[in-house]
Amino acid sequence: MSFIPDTTTLIQFAVATMILAITPGPDMTLFVSRTLSQGRAAGFASLAGALCGTLIHTTLVAVGISALIVASPMAFLVLKIFGAAYLVFLAWQALTKGSAFSPQKKSGPEISLFRSWVAGLGVNLLNPKIILFFMTFLPQFVSAHDPNAPGKLFFLGVMFIVLSIPVTAPMVFAAEKFSAAMKASPRVTRVVDYLFAGVFSAFALKILTAQAK
Repeated sequence: MSFIPDTTTLIQFAVATMILAITPGPDMTLFVSRTLSQGRAAGFASLAGALCGTLIHTTLVAVGISALIVASPMAFLVLKIFGAAYLVFLAWQALTKGSAFSPQKKSGPEISLFRSWVAGLGVNLLNPKIILFFMTFLPQFVSAHDPNAPGKLFFLGVMFIVLSIPVTAPMVFAAEKFSAAMKASPRVTRVVDYLFAGVFSAFALKILTAQAK
């Protein structure tokens, strides 16, 4: 099946995805907060909304990047180099500022599951960092000269969602304990930050050295 990347690429992408999935951010804060305040159903609805947003990002990237490859392989190369620089920037932010995770346990009027889903979708779609991340992260795993790049980009995006679910779903089931553990153990969060920084720095170095040859 031509749309499936090679085994080495799949392993590298899986490692990056798993680390990204456990790195605290706006999406994680939302679904953990909703679970704490509204219950597991609301938490899963928010999580589903965020995953739907990821699928939309993937589709837009696959279509847009594919058009860019056809129009100008050189422009695609520039995008990949820019993406490498952005990954270095994300790694630096992880080391200097740490992860953003501040779930709040508030009581209030019950929110419908649909509204929780919309909230998750909105947080994902309207976060400029996520938009920029997907535009620069996914292209690192395909070649400008690969005729199957569109299919591979979409496959990797779906793979990102599939691999994220086993990591994020347990957080909803154990939201209260997870939240307390993250707040009580800043060292654990810092370990995740260092993993995040290390993996994405490695990907940035890989693309930069590959293009220098």
